Amino acid sequence: MNLERVDLNLLTHLDVLLREKNVTRAAEQLGVTQPAMSNILRRLRVLFNDPLLIRSSEGMTATERALELQPRIREVLGDLSQILEPRAEFRPLTSNRVFRIMASDYAEATLIPALVKAMRSEAPNVVLDFLTPSDVSYRDMEQGKVDMAINRFNEIPQSFHQVLVWRDSFSCLLHCDSPIVDHFNLKTYLEAQHIWVSKTGMGVGFGVNPEKSGGLGWIDQALARLGKKRKISLFTRHYQMPALLAANADLIATLPTRVAKLQATNPRLVIKDPPFYIPEFELKMAWCPLLHHHPAHRWLRQLILFVARQLIEEERKQADRQLALQQMMGRFED
Repeated sequence: MNLERVDLNLLTHLDVLLREKNVTRAAEQLGVTQPAMSNILRRLRVLFNDPLLIRSSEGMTATERALELQPRIREVLGDLSQILEPRAEFRPLTSNRVFRIMASDYAEATLIPALVKAMRSEAPNVVLDFLTPSDVSYRDMEQGKVDMAINRFNEIPQSFHQVLVWRDSFSCLLHCDSPIVDHFNLKTYLEAQHIWVSKTGMGVGFGVNPEKSGGLGWIDQALARLGKKRKISLFTRHYQMPALLAANADLIATLPTRVAKLQATNPRLVIKDPPFYIPEFELKMAWCPLLHHHPAHRWLRQLILFVARQLIEEERKQADRQLALQQMMGRFED
């Protein structure tokens, strides 16, 4: 194929067509008439020797070839955008840019406070707009409306970039007067009443079915592997709620360790290791190819990872101090 004869605007049109899967909506978004959009689709079909979009009972459906092309075209368009965009150095101290970040409740509780503190020092005029997973779709990110997502992802679009922020384990939060606080084991754990807390993925969430423990997340899946099931009395999507709910002496909240440790100085609550193995999970940062090379976006990503490394290092130092204190107290007792 002679590339000099290919109209690169067709790639932009194909990107919108595959995203909308509707000729009329694609035409409206690109500011052309529907007949013109239909003609563009015909040219694309000739160019790629494939129908690309076919009619079905549910509307237009992308062919296998189109699904293969979509992430590659998004990446190519992102690269072209960066090539054509004048390169300007990002100056955080004077910038008033707005960054829109989708952050899970877990990320807001553990990472975001330190990020905001660093941002106030590094870029005092920058505005941060934090969105919840229910506020954002992957399409919003593909279009560059949202800078990034910080969450635990089961799956994300193939074209997206992602990086590990950190890994976390799980801990149990109990009231100090809990009847099982001094004999906390798998048997007493299963006999107790529990708080379920989780919100992962993106898009509007729906109510859970307590009978389907396999769909309730890591904790209940770990129990299912043991052939066990816990008694869940309360379901919530907010990590700030367990601290309040666990004030009831008959309830247990099993939640990420970094969230549990936020209550380390609360005299009414006790943190315990789970009495069974729960695999660690990963907190990741993800963004679309359109923003990958943007100087401001690259600076933000680097700052987030720097803040995360600082928090991890502080946790390590604190653990070392606690170990040293325990060893010193042990020598005194001897």
